[in-house]
Amino acid sequence: MFTLPNAITFARLCAVPGAIWLMLQHRLDIAFWVFVAAGISDGLDGWLARVRNSRSALGALMDPVADKALLVSVYVTLAVLGVLPDWLAILVVFRDLLIVGGVLALYMLGQPPLIKPLWISKLNTVLQIGLAALALLLAGYGLGARALLDAAILLVAGTTLASGAAYVVQAARRGG
Repeated sequence: MFTLPNAITFARLCAVPGAIWLMLQHRLDIAFWVFVAAGISDGLDGWLARVRNSRSALGALMDPVADKALLVSVYVTLAVLGVLPDWLAILVVFRDLLIVGGVLALYMLGQPPLIKPLWISKLNTVLQIGLAALALLLAGYGLGARALLDAAILLVAGTTLASGAAYVVQAARRGG
């Protein structure tokens, strides 16, 4: 339970309020680096868990919670600040709620889902992380690349919709 990978994951979870506070204080430059460090820690904790053979049920639960807490919080805060469109933050949050609600509903119906990320979901997560980092970088350092940001927004919106729909179709095919 008290492993180095779990400690790193817990630190990432604890970084969420700090990153949000920094954004609300209009220190998006520092928030960018906190976000980058959180991203590195996500890869590091998983790698350490594998190479040290220290995977745990707690880590398997905490890792996606830390990831979603960071991403959802960053998207909502960037939308509140006007850096990202509010409709995109709503879409990102709704997709995650749809998936979590679907998993809970299937459990309640006695059909525990096979929790296996789809390739479109993995792509969506990578693009969501990339967009959040790009938005923090551009806004934090006053860089102008509106066309790049707009293209990334549309790409994330498309993969978020496709990923949410793919999970719904997968659950429907399974008989959920």
